[in-house]
Amino acid sequence: MEVQQTEVTSSRVVTLPNVLSLARLLGVPVFLWLILVPKADGWAVLLLVVAGFTDYLDGYLARKWNQITRLGQLLDPIADRLYILATLIGLLVRGIIPWWLVVLLLARDLVMAVVLALLKRVGVTGLPVHFIGKAATFNLLYAFPLLLLGDGTSTAALVARVFGWAFVIWGTALYWWAAVLYFEQARRILRSRKAVGR
Repeated sequence: MEVQQTEVTSSRVVTLPNVLSLARLLGVPVFLWLILVPKADGWAVLLLVVAGFTDYLDGYLARKWNQITRLGQLLDPIADRLYILATLIGLLVRGIIPWWLVVLLLARDLVMAVVLALLKRVGVTGLPVHFIGKAATFNLLYAFPLLLLGDGTSTAALVARVFGWAFVIWGTALYWWAAVLYFEQARRILRSRKAVGR
């Protein structure tokens, strides 16, 4: 499968897409506080929905307005990972998800951290985000609010829980599939750099 590279098209730092990414990033501790302290699940879900929408919007605007920046390329995946981590912590502490799911998702991020560290040694600072990775993130960001809403005994909670776990299963599978694609991409880069160095 071909992976399309997203090229930097602007050297500006202050752009609307970057502001949206930063706002999403600043929402992470707020979300964690909402889910753990007052247990204001409705507000926490609303914040996740807004975060998911701005995740789509900042990428769309950056491409449409030729405002793809290096800062944006850094902020976007960091915000995504932190939302996933914060949600995993909150749902685990609340007893909504099992520990093995947390391990499975964090293990994937650990694998990617090792891959990126190897690439950095040859001067490559990152890999372009591709559709499978974004699809995995979207699935997980849809799954977590549903699981949060499914923390109850009503029929609506049961329906939310069923759909939430469906998104979790798809999201986790896509998350690891994306890791395999990134790993293969990294392997090709490392092999080509090694061939050039001979």
